[in-house]
Amino acid sequence: MYTLTVEQEDDWWEVEALYDTCFAPGREALSSYRLRHGVDPVPSLSMVARDADGIIGGAIRYWPVRIGGETALLLGPVAVHPTRQGEGLGGLLIRGSLEQAKAEGWERVLLVGDAPYYRRFGFSRLTGVIMPPPTNPDRVLGIALRSDAWVGIIGDVERFVIDV
Repeated sequence: MYTLTVEQEDDWWEVEALYDTCFAPGREALSSYRLRHGVDPVPSLSMVARDADGIIGGAIRYWPVRIGGETALLLGPVAVHPTRQGEGLGGLLIRGSLEQAKAEGWERVLLVGDAPYYRRFGFSRLTGVIMPPPTNPDRVLGIALRSDAWVGIIGDVERFVIDV
């Protein structure tokens, strides 16, 4: 059994170690990381899954981005420790965090990932939404948390910058 909680400041190193374990070295060179550079993740949606002993088995983070002047969430990374894979932990993290995002009023979420895996959570290919290169457009997926939230949203995905 796992408990989902919001990632705390003290979890940062443990979560980073999990991401290093699950993803290839140089993961921060991916195009999605350019969108995250200098932008804080959404604290209430950055979650960890702990087992009964308090050990982190998985983690997920979300980042605000802009597309054509509209705000969206960029899901990722989501990771499950290799010894915990196949237990439904990824699904628990994704479903739990999407429910929280919807409850907070977020309207749309995108990610770069495998459609066969993410389809089960309601994600589908986004056309007209362009991630920084080199990103395969077939892997740019989205889900609407509000009806028609992706209608008319097209353009480049850009770093979230607060207008002043």
